[in-house]
Amino acid sequence: MDSDLTFTEADDGLLQQYDEMATRAFGHTVGDITHLRGHADVRVALRAGRVVAGGLGILADQFFGGAAVPAACLAAGSVAPEERGDRLAADMVRERLRHLREHGAVVSTISTVSNGYARHMGWEAPVPVFSWSVSSDDLKRSFASGGLEIEHGLTKDALDLQQELARQWNGPVRRPDWWSTWTTVKNALTTYRFNHPGGPVAGWISLATKRSDRHGMNLVVHDFWAADPDCATAMLAFLGRYNSRAETVQFRRGALPPYPVLLHGLHRHRAKADAWHPWMLRILDLQGAIRMRGWPVELDLEMPVEIGDERPGSSHRYLLRICAGSADLAPHRADGEVTFTRGQFAVWYAGGYRSAASARMAGVMARSDASLTTLVAVTGAREPWLPEHF
Repeated sequence: MDSDLTFTEADDGLLQQYDEMATRAFGHTVGDITHLRGHADVRVALRAGRVVAGGLGILADQFFGGAAVPAACLAAGSVAPEERGDRLAADMVRERLRHLREHGAVVSTISTVSNGYARHMGWEAPVPVFSWSVSSDDLKRSFASGGLEIEHGLTKDALDLQQELARQWNGPVRRPDWWSTWTTVKNALTTYRFNHPGGPVAGWISLATKRSDRHGMNLVVHDFWAADPDCATAMLAFLGRYNSRAETVQFRRGALPPYPVLLHGLHRHRAKADAWHPWMLRILDLQGAIRMRGWPVELDLEMPVEIGDERPGSSHRYLLRICAGSADLAPHRADGEVTFTRGQFAVWYAGGYRSAASARMAGVMARSDASLTTLVAVTGAREPWLPEHF
């Protein structure tokens, strides 16, 4: 690590320097640097008293296996353009994570265009990420409202439903109390709730609109939470009613859950998918992450595994034990039935390998197909999905 550098938590003066430096580095302002001041851990690197790198760290839980796992969500990492090329970004990440790990984080999530660089530091992408664009006319022709009632505004019942539905996937953030206010103000969101007549909230969407240069509006969906297929259908039908004002409905990257509602519902499947840089996961504490994750209560499994260390070229042997919804990872002498790199283990942890074939093609080594199939199935009950942006 460069002896001329010092790392510190940002006070108001350093935060201003970091904000100005990040604007130069990204080529645009980064509003979250100030918007998240009261909620994020802000760390900067100083050279001769001048901020040359910085980043935000949000300590929050993410759902894995239905349980809330303490996570370090990293955002707005930047290095001054004149300082690039000397591993400052890696040093800055280590310093940011050190404090979040001290406060309990056992996994870390990052979203970055520099996937190779993040991979080198131990993160890996569990799943591709897409945004979707669909003709509003196609939505109107394909989906029916089904008589659901629609109300404007976000309520506590709707937020409680979101948390309940988020548990069904691997990756969603257990949103802190301040989250909805932050995203609503930041993105100028409008929210609509849906329910069956006389029933509780069954789903909700949040969307942002912007006047089009020529006519009507651009419409972007930020949240799409449905408790049942009828509600999901009604929500898509509602979006189709914007056809007189918005030619297309865009689902922001990761906003649409990975279920086949469009594939099975559109009369003509003319939806457009745009690939985005994926979210990436890193396991900071192997044993803590295994212990805190949720596991199938009916499962009884013991399997020796080998997992790569954070230092390249080294690994450790463990015995993975899962019983009655609990699990632990203990040091073990026997050769592993399955061998993971650190990044491969993160993908497995998130349920990113949907079959033994996909794990094998990702480079996961196994002594037998049966062992690999068994281990893939252990985390496969929930699919990976991260709808939050940070």
